[in-house]
Amino acid sequence: MRELKTIFFVIILFYSSAQVWSQNANSGQKKSSDSLPAFNNKNSAKVDAIISYAKTFMGTPYKWGGTTPSGFDCSGFINYIFGNFGFQLTRTSYNLAELGETIKLDDLQPGDLMFFRGSANGGGVAHVAMVIEVSPDAIRFIHSSTSRGVTVDNFKTSKYYISRYVKAKRLDYGAAKH
Repeated sequence: MRELKTIFFVIILFYSSAQVWSQNANSGQKKSSDSLPAFNNKNSAKVDAIISYAKTFMGTPYKWGGTTPSGFDCSGFINYIFGNFGFQLTRTSYNLAELGETIKLDDLQPGDLMFFRGSANGGGVAHVAMVIEVSPDAIRFIHSSTSRGVTVDNFKTSKYYISRYVKAKRLDYGAAKH
């Protein structure tokens, strides 16, 4: 069943990329960002495909050091999702926090990564999550939680995550290995 979901999302991704290429070719205007949909474009088909794929793992149990659908830790989940789309990322949340462009909370978009401390009292990055929705009332993110496995939380209503927030990062979708 997971293989069928993977094939489905690859087809969607291929179709969406073909649509962007076609639109760019028809517009006659070329920019350096036209080769692939930009990660920072909240309407990007690639972002939508990655988020949809991540949601298929809702309820997958947490497993310390886990990197597969039998159990994920937070960075293992992010690595697995992005790896399915050709990205080779560093393994730990601490090192993931050094990739990409730092983004202010007010500028968050779906696909951005959020990083958190393990303790409200300080310490370095110990948790990573991916933003899936931004609205005036919510910054919803998907992540592998130690208590609930792969789940979605709302940053704006969570005292737990607000007190542990460190920073957010935006990756470059053009960096995928093909």
